[in-house]
Amino acid sequence: QVQLVESGGGLVQAGGSLRLSCSASGDIFAIGAVAWYRQVPGNERELVARISEGGSRNYADSVKGRFSISRDNAKNTVYLQMNNLRPDDTAVYYCNADVRRHFSITARNYWGQGTQVNVSS
Repeated sequence: QVQLVESGGGLVQAGGSLRLSCSASGDIFAIGAVAWYRQVPGNERELVARISEGGSRNYADSVKGRFSISRDNAKNTVYLQMNNLRPDDTAVYYCNADVRRHFSITARNYWGQGTQVNVSS
């Protein structure tokens, strides 16, 4: 089995910063692309940032210049550094990853349980 666990969420004032972590554990042979999504109740889950296995990065327009995604392959961990936070960044943030298990030919897609980020004005 593979588990993704997010951490680092919390309450912060507008203009502040948080760093989210997504740690993968379990039967892991390789981790491919990893993405952060966020969701507000009543809305669809939206892509925030994505990092490929090779390190290429993509960001939603709403977070460009403020958020930065990075990965530490040795620790099986991906980070989302969030700066200059705004109230409309308030959401549950989810980690999503393509993980290939040992003795498996293809990768499967996994989700974490989410971490709440609240930004007050």
